[in-house]
Amino acid sequence: MLVDFDSIDEVRIDGMDGGEGSVYARMDMGPEGRFILCRIAPGSSIGSHVQKGSVDINYVVSGIGHAVCNGVTEQLKPGVCHVCPPGGEHSIINDGDSGLVLFTAVRYLE
Repeated sequence: MLVDFDSIDEVRIDGMDGGEGSVYARMDMGPEGRFILCRIAPGSSIGSHVQKGSVDINYVVSGIGHAVCNGVTEQLKPGVCHVCPPGGEHSIINDGDSGLVLFTAVRYLE
């Protein structure tokens, strides 16, 4: 399977999961999961939400920020991977000066 993010239209999501500001995403959604190239604008966030029936794997391509997963704050920078397990609650915040770019794989478990 090949996912060509350049051929997928980017969508803008304001207030994603109750977060602040804007998130821009190119998404490939299939029966077993989603592959997402996501850019969180400076000062923006993905609000706190629970991973119901899936695991959320976020690899940081560029930018800086932090994730809060089950009450634990994790620093995000290029080369690190934030994983939210099934049933976990997390949010992702861009507190840097440029876009926080993530490659996200969401694997459905049910």
